[in-house]
Amino acid sequence: MSDMGPAEPQRRTRIALVSAIKEEIAPLVRGWKAREIQHDGRSYPFFESEAGRVVAVCSGIGAEQGRRATEAVIQEVGPAMLISVGFAGALDSSLKVADIVEPRLVVNSADGSRTETGRGNGVVVSAPAVAGPEQKRRLASAYRAIAVDMEGASVAMGAQAHGIEFAALKSISDELDFAMPPINEFVSVEGKFRHARFAVYVAVRPWLWWRTIALARNSARASRALCRAIESYLMRDIVAADVKLNVG
Repeated sequence: MSDMGPAEPQRRTRIALVSAIKEEIAPLVRGWKAREIQHDGRSYPFFESEAGRVVAVCSGIGAEQGRRATEAVIQEVGPAMLISVGFAGALDSSLKVADIVEPRLVVNSADGSRTETGRGNGVVVSAPAVAGPEQKRRLASAYRAIAVDMEGASVAMGAQAHGIEFAALKSISDELDFAMPPINEFVSVEGKFRHARFAVYVAVRPWLWWRTIALARNSARASRALCRAIESYLMRDIVAADVKLNVG
């Protein structure tokens, strides 16, 4: 048997995960092969599973970063499927920290464009900045959405442009009424969060301490839940793809 035979299903079933920051997927990619990939003058953290069938790229925070990283991973591995994964804010009061959302529809609040995933339930809307309680309520009303993220719509756009299957899997990191610390002010133009500057800012503002500690705890819970959900999701999809290839 030639070497090309077994490799073909692996190539055709390769799945790429796109997250904003490594903290969202850290439990999942621990032990994966790590390196950086280059695209359009920028570098992106890149992880590859032991079997090589799943890869992950961290885009940085924001829609433009998501778009660029999506192009980078498409050029790098030519995936059969792109999945936008990461944290989201709840727009529905019934959603709690670490709940998992698999939306059937992803909407870009910047231009109203919509992407159907063909699976899951509900709407996730992508906003240009981290949303507070008032903005969350406006987004929920305008789009009938249950959760808000920042990068999902840009990943969906890249998938559509290249004819690649798209899905999204989000973990709630902040509930509807949670007042976020001023995260937006500490995101660089490259989409990197300036941890040191944020720590200094919070240190002299005691009224932000509880919210910052709560967000860190909630994010850790959301990450663990997300990674468990991704593992289950990938097992289901890879097995289904193999069955389809074998039958075909």
